Amino acid sequence: MKRSLLGAALLTMLSLVATRALADPARPSGEPYELVRALQAVQDGIANGDTAAHGSHIALIRQIGEKFLAADPTVWSNPQNGQAVVIYLLSGGAPQIVRKLPRDKINVDARLFDGALAYVEGRQDEARDLLKDIKPRTISSGMGGQVALVQGALFARSEASLAIERLDDARLLLPGTLVEEAALRREILLVGQAEDFDKFEFLTQAYIRHYRNSVYAGDFWQRFSTGLTQSSLALDERRFARIAALLEQVDRASRLKLYLVIARGALIRGRLTVVRLAGERALTLSADAAADRERAHFYRGASRALTDEYDGGLAELKALDRSKLAERDVQLLNATLQLALDIRKPIAAPPALASAEKPPLTPARIDLASSDATLARAKTQLGELELLTRDRRP
Repeated sequence: MKRSLLGAALLTMLSLVATRALADPARPSGEPYELVRALQAVQDGIANGDTAAHGSHIALIRQIGEKFLAADPTVWSNPQNGQAVVIYLLSGGAPQIVRKLPRDKINVDARLFDGALAYVEGRQDEARDLLKDIKPRTISSGMGGQVALVQGALFARSEASLAIERLDDARLLLPGTLVEEAALRREILLVGQAEDFDKFEFLTQAYIRHYRNSVYAGDFWQRFSTGLTQSSLALDERRFARIAALLEQVDRASRLKLYLVIARGALIRGRLTVVRLAGERALTLSADAAADRERAHFYRGASRALTDEYDGGLAELKALDRSKLAERDVQLLNATLQLALDIRKPIAAPPALASAEKPPLTPARIDLASSDATLARAKTQLGELELLTRDRRP
């Protein structure tokens, strides 16, 4: 309720400012930078979960564009108003509106103006060239934070370390704003890909603390999931408790899905302790007779059969309802069963020692957890199967 009241107040404020701008564009209270500040305030409400602000801000952007076009050309000599044009563009403003403004009168760095315009018009290479050397901390924080956020997006693929650095700048220059919220969403994936777990954890906690109610929270958790499961972050058993603490912030269905993905990835890579931990967590979250529960039993059973609970694990694997497993998991199950049976194969006597008088050797138990050679073989076989089945994933 409080957020809705805040959004309504901000909308009223913007309307009053815009009305003054029409009556007397040269008045300080109606200058472009005042309009853009009001827009930013509404957008910050979106970061805090104000759905009313989210539903109205596109109309506000359009209204501000109209006020820009109606403004007296002399207002653009004010550097604050020149910066407001750049911020307007990077806040969702229409480039076609900006192109109608008197460019020769707009008092702003040409690289910033042209770079922002290139970015919003989709000319990414040109935008990178124009904005790369801009140091966000050397310009006003309002514009610097916006530029840093754009730099983070522009260099995410080609120069990830620079992108992370710029997203850090965005967060520090504009804390408590939609810019910081967006920077956290973009940075979490890059940090996950860089496999920096401490920072991954820090960014997640920062988002939970400040923006868990954001209108865009779903996008954050999607990026969080991708960063976690497409890296090795979750495969170190020593940090599993910290991973589990982060996942407690995710809804139950998503948490179950993530544990299953972690368990499968750990099995492919031979991280059997993590397979066991993730499989057990998935079991506690899954419903009886569900396909997800069958998968959880598969991963836990595999981790048991390949370590120190051979008989119990093998029984768990044999009891699985294969009809509830995807084809790729059925093939992985077959490989796991074969590997488990191989571990229990009898050790043949050397030819020189073989004798009809000697009884056959009994099956030898190999402890996979303490056998580097066997574990390496398991990882190789499971990895080869993953390559064979990858193209046939549902």
